[in-house]
Amino acid sequence: MSDLRLRTLRAFGRTPSLRAAARRYAGGLAATPPDAIEPVVDHPVHTKPKGHSVVDSAIYCDGRRVASPESLADTYQVLHEAPRSLAWIGLYRPDRRELMSLAQEFDLHELAIEDAIQAHQRPKLERYGDTLFVVLKAARYRDATEEVEFGEVHVFVGPDFVVTVRHAEAPNLAAVRRRVERDPDLLRQGTEAVLYAIMDKVVDGYAPVVAGLENDIDEIETEVFRGDPKVSRRIYELSREVIEFQRATRPLIGMLDSLRAGFDKYGVDQELQRSLRDVADHVTQVVERVDGFRELLRDILTVNATLVAQQQNEEMKSLTVASNAQNEEVKRISAWAAILFAPTLIGTVYGMNFDVMPELHWRWGYPFAIGLMALVCGSLHQVFKRRGWL
Repeated sequence: MSDLRLRTLRAFGRTPSLRAAARRYAGGLAATPPDAIEPVVDHPVHTKPKGHSVVDSAIYCDGRRVASPESLADTYQVLHEAPRSLAWIGLYRPDRRELMSLAQEFDLHELAIEDAIQAHQRPKLERYGDTLFVVLKAARYRDATEEVEFGEVHVFVGPDFVVTVRHAEAPNLAAVRRRVERDPDLLRQGTEAVLYAIMDKVVDGYAPVVAGLENDIDEIETEVFRGDPKVSRRIYELSREVIEFQRATRPLIGMLDSLRAGFDKYGVDQELQRSLRDVADHVTQVVERVDGFRELLRDILTVNATLVAQQQNEEMKSLTVASNAQNEEVKRISAWAAILFAPTLIGTVYGMNFDVMPELHWRWGYPFAIGLMALVCGSLHQVFKRRGWL
């Protein structure tokens, strides 16, 4: 007997309603006395080898893990042989072949499969018959770089299966699996309970991001009033992160409203309804905080632009004052240069020493030249002084 068949027999043999399926699956053990079957024990969360797209695959019955198949084919086989059970298959960056296998087994819509392959989708919730397709955006704040890192998870939820497809390290669904496995009552509520646990994990992960963004905004406010020249770039980058975070959180409000609208139609447990309403309240709080961050950053950007404009005006004023002072100096220099140019011109004319030249041998030529220089210089001085150049 294969190990997988033996594990399945041991897992389901203690439940009367599943003994027949277990014996048929084991093949040849129909006569095995129920007392000889080992009791069910809690299974740890299994992690597949690095590079394997199937991170963890488990079969649950009555709120407990009863099998951990190693491949998709084994998971299908155990699920077929175990009525009233639930399969949760966790994949990390699967290829098209694996997703097409899941689509054929669980009758998944081709549009949802294409979205899961391509990734980079906005958060949304779509129903294809009995199957829900949910896209969630996880986020985590990195203190080292003061940046927000976004991840994406796609969830297929059917009557007896949950398939999670991750394209990034976040969110850590292993923690979600451990949580639901520690709470059999939650798992007994069906696949909707697994979806709730995943959404709750994603929404809880928003709280550290909100705190980190709030701290960044406080730092930016300080830098703005301190006059840091690099603050404009940081405001822009933080605004982009807030907008991306807003795109990840705001659609969740409509998604949760859609889920709540189907509570009565699909017979969702009352306790699970309360849990989902609690998740919706947390999402609303996060969305309101993020909206406030965006408005605050817009105001900070306006204040920073005003402060930069004031600083530029002060600099222009200083330059204008310096330019005016320089102009006054240029005026004084120009005025004195013009005054000194007049006697230089006269002296140059009368210093050429030509034999035939008017006033060259005139008795009063020298006093006339000196008087002419004094008259011209005095006249220029009065003119420049009247104009404020001197």
